[in-house]
Amino acid sequence: MPEKSVIIKKLFHREANCLGIYFDRDFEVIKEVKQIPKVKYSNSNKCWYIPNEKNALSIIIETLKGKVWVDFSALKRNTIAPEQILNKPKVSKPAALQPQLSGEQEQALRMMAQKLALRGYSANTLRTYQQNFKEFLLFYKDSHPIDIEEIEIRNYLLYLVEKRKLSKSTQNQAVNAIKFFYEKVLRQDRKVYYLERPMKEKKLPEVLSQEEVISIFEALDNLKHKVMLMLIYAAGLRRSELLNLRVGDVDTDRNIVLIRSGKGHKDRQSVMSQNLVPLLKQYLKEFKPLLWLFEGKNGEQYSATSLQQVLKQAVKRTGIKKSVRLHMLRHSFATHLLESGTSTRYIQVLLGHESPKTTEIYAHVSRFALDKIKSPLDTLPTNKKLESGE
Repeated sequence: MPEKSVIIKKLFHREANCLGIYFDRDFEVIKEVKQIPKVKYSNSNKCWYIPNEKNALSIIIETLKGKVWVDFSALKRNTIAPEQILNKPKVSKPAALQPQLSGEQEQALRMMAQKLALRGYSANTLRTYQQNFKEFLLFYKDSHPIDIEEIEIRNYLLYLVEKRKLSKSTQNQAVNAIKFFYEKVLRQDRKVYYLERPMKEKKLPEVLSQEEVISIFEALDNLKHKVMLMLIYAAGLRRSELLNLRVGDVDTDRNIVLIRSGKGHKDRQSVMSQNLVPLLKQYLKEFKPLLWLFEGKNGEQYSATSLQQVLKQAVKRTGIKKSVRLHMLRHSFATHLLESGTSTRYIQVLLGHESPKTTEIYAHVSRFALDKIKSPLDTLPTNKKLESGE
């Protein structure tokens, strides 16, 4: 029996029924999956897939037979190929059955997904909205979504607050998902118009000192990894913006980085560091990327998960105790610019913020103002006992 395995699930992608092929990133499995006729890779769903046509499952099984184990239990089919029964590994007792959506609710979820895709929402937003709306539908699993009244929606939101004790940001995501379905899909504008939104938590962005940023870069030996993290910091990029860069989007002559379809689907430009140019040119010469500026081993876009792991390992080698995430490099970019005297208006443009209020939050974590303020403890009359610690 093959050691490696894939899981087959139904997938509705690009307005068509498909079979999704899911597995942990493994280049040997990728090599075998690529042999399946009509197979393609979906960036939005993070899986390979083929059209769910006649004999589609048999084609997958036959292509991977003897090389990769095919687990299609999620399809809930009545017929199982004999070779799968003979070779099926031992499994533990099945977990308790999860509640299922009704046919009408599944249709509502598909309608929502289609509308989100047509309006150009990102893959992350699509997944978040669908998951939140699915949980809402399961809460009223015996009701058609059209029949759910505003008072019932309010009760559901109260349940999220009082019973599940979800964070305010997660509550807001649920409100957004519900509003999107009723207002954008069904066009019932006033159905949930007066939903009370929870107050958003005002958290300050976490930033790194310049010394900590330098130590992270110095801990990187791999040229590609170093250029990727340095470029996030140098231009204030979001993770997705870095991974979506194409060859040619960094103009070293004009010192600009072109960000295509950033948040809000808006193009913008940011600054390019002269100190990074030699490393970038060396990277391009050695790795020779074709389409994406930073490619995986098979020419696909570099994995977001892999990039986070690169940062995690670098931070571990530095001994920094903070819980460092990729977005902190972007926060640090903005904060360090502000500390060097750059106008918040310019920083707003570089970051692609819609509102200046979003950018102004960095004033709360910058040091340039705090350096001029003395703690009241420093202004107390000198007390030798305090100084000596007695």
